[in-house]
Amino acid sequence: MRTVGFLLVVFCLIAPGGLRLLGNDFIGYEKTYKEIATGRSALRNDARRLIAIARKEIGVVEGTVENDGERIREYLACSNIKSPAPWCAAWVSWCHAQAGFAQPRTAWSPSLFPAGKTIKEPLPGCVFGIYLPALKRVAHCGIVIQLRGDHVYTAEGNTSVAGSREGDGVYARVRHKRSICKYADWLK
Repeated sequence: MRTVGFLLVVFCLIAPGGLRLLGNDFIGYEKTYKEIATGRSALRNDARRLIAIARKEIGVVEGTVENDGERIREYLACSNIKSPAPWCAAWVSWCHAQAGFAQPRTAWSPSLFPAGKTIKEPLPGCVFGIYLPALKRVAHCGIVIQLRGDHVYTAEGNTSVAGSREGDGVYARVRHKRSICKYADWLK
């Protein structure tokens, strides 16, 4: 099943026109008219770096044991967690570490949204959180790659093609803004 999911993601990205789903240049944001007219980019260099790292991880999947595998152990180790363990927040922390940021370093998704880091509107490179009513907390997170209208294009660890919070790999996803409860900017 993991192989089928991985192949589906790869097919969607390389099929003719598949990248158009993510924007013609898919650099992490949708250009505004003002940006096109002036030639200026609204995306910060630190966000570009983080997004590039997150995108390179798309396609990484767990090993034969759930929440484990060589790369998954690297993500978890960044937050001082031993495998196997849920790893969406550890993946976010690992991406930030690879981009040269000292924080965050956590495997607990709710701790990615402290008061000093939360923002009201998403930005490319920010962290997003999904609230799970059954747990009464943020239970899944990832990195915002691009914004288009009411949709947020993301890269997420420990998810699946279907969007599970306990998936088998790193995937590119498209979520509606209403499905996301919090955003945090760790780049400021």
